[in-house]
Amino acid sequence: MTRSVTALAALLLAATLSGCGLFKDKDDETKTWTAEQFYNAAKEELDNGAWDAAIKNYEKLEAKFPFGRYAQQAQLEVAYAYYKQGETAQCVSALDKFVKLHPNHPNIDYALYLKGLANFKEDLGPFQNLAKQDLADRDPKAARESFETFKDLITRYPESRYSADARERMIYLVEALARHEIHVARWYIMRGAYLAAANRAQDAIVRFPNSPTHKDALLVLVESYDRMGMTELRDDAKKVLAKNFPDANQAPASKSWWKLW
Repeated sequence: MTRSVTALAALLLAATLSGCGLFKDKDDETKTWTAEQFYNAAKEELDNGAWDAAIKNYEKLEAKFPFGRYAQQAQLEVAYAYYKQGETAQCVSALDKFVKLHPNHPNIDYALYLKGLANFKEDLGPFQNLAKQDLADRDPKAARESFETFKDLITRYPESRYSADARERMIYLVEALARHEIHVARWYIMRGAYLAAANRAQDAIVRFPNSPTHKDALLVLVESYDRMGMTELRDDAKKVLAKNFPDANQAPASKSWWKLW
């Protein structure tokens, strides 16, 4: 008799605790959600800046409802959430997946623009405080990828609402990449690698024909050829420098003249 009472009491206690929610699966609430409910929850988190929570709901939505307009939009918006988090690799991966799955989607231009932004590193861009660090000092791989993505955007969608801003960023990227080449050339001179410095400067002139760094590239050429004893090439570089930049300061390139700020 006592054993039966005890068993009954245990069952009643378990039922009471279960009714209080202590034994409920914390994911029960979302098990019956529709694609729209997942999307709305994720979008609310996104609008509130809760990037982690938004990403989780977008990923659940795509896993449970991989097809349809909500899944498509989730693939695009989760990339934005990664971008805001500063997770460049995840952002680019999500955007590449979106473009591959939906090559004719009406928002492809936005996907390309966002991919360009992710590599652009806005904190180093022309619309932020550039005094902290010049993009020319950094590994140019991301800058090149950003430039190519923006170029793809304005080539394929010249009338896109994002094309004008992409063009402005491309101008900055060209100048930054050109400065990077001069920076590297300067590094070679400091280490006595004069031929490498001359080649790098020549490459900057050829690859970036409209860059304002041409004067600096010519200064590198003058010093590099002079250090190597190539007087004829040095004098030719001097003539080109004088013709194009009559007021050029031909100070030794060992000074940090390449640094614009």
